[in-house]
Amino acid sequence: MSLNNDDAAIAAFLRSKGVTRCPTACAAPSHAYGSAADRQALRQRAERLEAKREQRVRQAWARAVGVAA
Repeated sequence: MSLNNDDAAIAAFLRSKGVTRCPTACAAPSHAYGSAADRQALRQRAERLEAKREQRVRQAWARAVGVAA
């Protein structure tokens, strides 16, 4: 397979899977500056994760208090 065939295969894979950016780019905040929309998406993701974490903590606390009572 030549390099051109590799490029075509990679492009076909990306089109078929709908991949538009590196999946690790949104895994964690970085030191790079992204677009305003990307920064907003990261903030919203962080808020959702924090809300889930807080909910798990509240549920664990409620179970602990319920067991101790």
